[in-house]
Amino acid sequence: MTAVKEKQDLYFAQFAALERKRTSSDPAWLRQIRRAAIDRFAELGFPTTKNEEWKYTNVAPLARVPFQPGPAGVASRYEPSLLDFEAAAKLVFVNGRYAHHLSSTDGLPSGVKVMNLGAALAGGGSALASLEQHLARYAKFDAHAFVALNTAFIEDGAFVEIPKETRIEKPIRVEFLSAPDGQPSLSHPRNLIVVGRGSQVSFVESYQGPEQVYFTNAVTEVAVAENAAVEYVRIEQEGAEAFHVATLQFHQARSSVVHSTSVQFGGSLVREDARTVLDGEGAENTLNGLYVISNRQHVDNHTTIDHAKPHCGSRELYKGVLEGQATGVFNGKIIVRQDAQKTDSKQSNKNLLLSENAVINTKPQLEIFADDVKCTHGATIGQIDQEAVFYLRSRGIGVDEARAMLTQAFANDVIGKIKFEPLRHRLTETLFARLAAGREPVARGQRPATPSGRASTLEEQ
Repeated sequence: MTAVKEKQDLYFAQFAALERKRTSSDPAWLRQIRRAAIDRFAELGFPTTKNEEWKYTNVAPLARVPFQPGPAGVASRYEPSLLDFEAAAKLVFVNGRYAHHLSSTDGLPSGVKVMNLGAALAGGGSALASLEQHLARYAKFDAHAFVALNTAFIEDGAFVEIPKETRIEKPIRVEFLSAPDGQPSLSHPRNLIVVGRGSQVSFVESYQGPEQVYFTNAVTEVAVAENAAVEYVRIEQEGAEAFHVATLQFHQARSSVVHSTSVQFGGSLVREDARTVLDGEGAENTLNGLYVISNRQHVDNHTTIDHAKPHCGSRELYKGVLEGQATGVFNGKIIVRQDAQKTDSKQSNKNLLLSENAVINTKPQLEIFADDVKCTHGATIGQIDQEAVFYLRSRGIGVDEARAMLTQAFANDVIGKIKFEPLRHRLTETLFARLAAGREPVARGQRPATPSGRASTLEEQ
């Protein structure tokens, strides 16, 4: 505990340095939010496995590392994402800092704002007014230590504002690259997206980095106005030794539609909280996810769909493929408030274990306070269907190829629901490559990935 406390004190020192640097440039309301967030982080501390929401995910390996802000001036080493495709606009960040020469925001419709958060804070005008109205208003830091930590260090990230009745055909890309330069580094990306009434737009948010130790602590808030439609794809391809903690928060108004897909391939310890509040009648939400992990990777997905108003619908499908000694967690919660009559909600979590040592802890939940609703939930855990393997082998297909085909079909069900075809195609290729890599044996003497969720608890440090 002493070692963990010392590392926690590093964040307070870093916060003090940030305050000194930005006191004269940032608005008073943002300084107040930052101060409240760091105070809350001091009260909460890092979560432990005694916390029910973190029961199966031990962050002690993360908490023990003396992370420092990532080095500046390394954008020249940037390597384009393996998922590179044509987009309406692209914002690129290296070690949490905006890389202007790698980004492109030309050719957007009139009134559309796509910029980095730092520029929006410094520029004033309508952008600053929107930030004051929306920033840190949806992703609450009262009960979540990592959201509090991110909020305390709000400095840069993506700011996107789509005016009403605007349609953008190609996705807007927001890409984050970590380049730790040999030392354990961290970044706190903060993204705010505001979609106006009646608009239609899609986003791709991605994270990647090298095979080194670093920590990404990201928060994205998406406010969707009345009758707007949003497709959101989030891709996590961190290095095998990386730590990744993220919160994705949607707030939906009347008759809005959100289709969100989260795809997770990388990282040593990954935790993602995806939350939606359906705060207007007739709102619809689709929340899908895929995690493909191997070796000693640990991935934890917590989701919450909050039906706050009547006549709303939601569909949720999360699938996992686990090999080696990988561990997965799924905790999906659907809340139906007392006034949210006529709610229609369905949740499903399906997991495929490809080895005897892979572990999944799954907990679908329903909390229903209304009496006129239609809600279902369920979870499955299993191995490859041997009858299906036998059928394919009887058609002349080898056993390894048969197993690969069935695994790919299982996983690609989630990717196949993404509407933007070029991204869907590239993600399918990446999936196939990832599954093939996961089947390769680890070389003798090589340690696969860093600390898993099986490490001792914080109290034992």
